[in-house]
Amino acid sequence: MAISGVGQNYYQNNVETKRNTKNVNGMEKICTGKAGSTQGLSEAEEMELFKKEFYAELERIPRDKTIANVAVNISEEAFKNMKADPKYREQMLSVIRRDMTGSVAPAPDCSLVITVGATAKDYRADGWSVNNDSEFYARSQNSFYKKTSGKQNNKKKLLEEYLEKRAQAKRQQQELLDEKVAKAEQERSRLEKAWDSRRQMAKTSSVYDANIMTDTVAGGDSLLG
Repeated sequence: MAISGVGQNYYQNNVETKRNTKNVNGMEKICTGKAGSTQGLSEAEEMELFKKEFYAELERIPRDKTIANVAVNISEEAFKNMKADPKYREQMLSVIRRDMTGSVAPAPDCSLVITVGATAKDYRADGWSVNNDSEFYARSQNSFYKKTSGKQNNKKKLLEEYLEKRAQAKRQQQELLDEKVAKAEQERSRLEKAWDSRRQMAKTSSVYDANIMTDTVAGGDSLLG
């Protein structure tokens, strides 16, 4: 599973020799090949490491059988406060564990979105039936932690296949309709040209007949004279 913003090569500062174990402050001493020289983690690297460890804690929490899908949204302010205050971190892990392992009855299959904010009062957990999962997927697009059931994924896949087949059928129907319209237009154009040709022939014939009559009349006058 991908971890948003976590696991991104924490130590890339041209380390020349092996890393030592962490010290009591959570920093890692890195030997650079020079006597007495050490290099600690930056603030950003410490935060990324903290997020990775928090993610691992969430991974160890089992989901209740009534929870098909779960997502945990955590603000950056919440991460800062949990990192600075271990008690707040444990408090948030406790309520997350409570909600992820608790039954979400009466619905047998539910989706759960947990939101962790800067303070305890900002914490909330919202659940929906899997039959109304549009809300879950909308609110969990950029979640820090997200787990979905294989069953639900299969349903989503079947739905996508169905929608694709329906779209394909509509495209085929439109193509047939466009073809019929094109053929009808071609037939209309052919009939119009044929009608124009007939009218032109009729007009030419009338002119010809008129000329014949004129010539005949003119010829008769000359004979009588």
